[in-house]
Amino acid sequence: MESYIRTTHVGSLPRPPSLLSRMQKNPFGWRLSKDANSLEFAKDLAESIKAVVARQVEIGIDFVSDGEFSKPNFATYVADRLVGFGGERMPVPPADWMAFPGYVQQMIDTGTLAPGAGIPCCNGPVAPKDDTALSTDIANMRAAIDVCRPARAFLNAASPGVVAVFHANEFYPDDDAYIEAVAEALRPEYEAIVDAGFDLQVDSPDLAMSRHMNYVQLDEPAFMHAVERNIAALNHATRNIPSERLRMHICWGNWQGPHHLDIPFEKIVSRVVRARPQTLLVEGANPRHGHEWAVFREFQLPEDKILAPGVIDSTSNSVEHPDLVAQRLLNYADVVGRDRVVAGTDCGFSTFSGLPQVYPEFVWLKLASLVQGAEIASDKLW
Repeated sequence: MESYIRTTHVGSLPRPPSLLSRMQKNPFGWRLSKDANSLEFAKDLAESIKAVVARQVEIGIDFVSDGEFSKPNFATYVADRLVGFGGERMPVPPADWMAFPGYVQQMIDTGTLAPGAGIPCCNGPVAPKDDTALSTDIANMRAAIDVCRPARAFLNAASPGVVAVFHANEFYPDDDAYIEAVAEALRPEYEAIVDAGFDLQVDSPDLAMSRHMNYVQLDEPAFMHAVERNIAALNHATRNIPSERLRMHICWGNWQGPHHLDIPFEKIVSRVVRARPQTLLVEGANPRHGHEWAVFREFQLPEDKILAPGVIDSTSNSVEHPDLVAQRLLNYADVVGRDRVVAGTDCGFSTFSGLPQVYPEFVWLKLASLVQGAEIASDKLW
């Protein structure tokens, strides 16, 4: 048993400009450009992953990732790795934005939002294409950690449910059949990551974010049914993986906005903990969800779960003071126990490859503060 609070983050980190110049196909980066297939990109990618892993280890992050450097974003990368996707459809905008059209126009006018980038739809049977890209991810991460030797390493993959959030179904008879097919198509990726010696983080914002996107028209019981279905699909897809090798990230959307329509965590927590992953990464630092550590005063976290709350906001350029990070961690430790808390971030810092919410160098200041805050909290707890 460790005598300190370990540190991690959600996965994506700001990509170097050299990678971005080759990988972006459009401002939102829904898919990779043709330049991402070049030998120059492959070499740059491998060296960039070595560098970003080394930097994480250097500042004291215990559980590190490859920064998701090879992917245009955390979800729609699957359109390049699975068959069954084509055409385009505009993404579903979040309801909290649509409630304020003037805000959306302001983002367009200032270049914060770039409209007009369509996302591929599901227009045929979903199945694995080949494992070339995944094999490259695994090889690059292996080479990086062999040099730096972090405590543990993880790679990210999309959940079946979040694939359905971004890629509209135009082929299967209903969402149940669609998500079941996506889950089975993603299973080889999930298992290959763990077989290679890494932990698997399944990114599952569909369990919260989709309430104010795809499922905004549903009543609450119908949405809860969708959450239960998505968790069942994820559990089935990960059935061959030990739960302690699994992490799951839940969030309400990594964008700047009011988030006043976010479903409260207390309404979904009893469903979320039914998912197989042992470690749950949840938002806990931003103004809309910073208070929700108190949910665990009333709801008992199952004994087989570990909580990795966000104690760093992934959309603000302000760098959290280490004492604030420590306070947040102590709140969680008080309600779930010091041995079941890992210090994390609300979301990834580069959810969409070319549109970082936080200035890249500020990200590293924030992660350094995360480590320092965890050390302060650990000194108080042990």
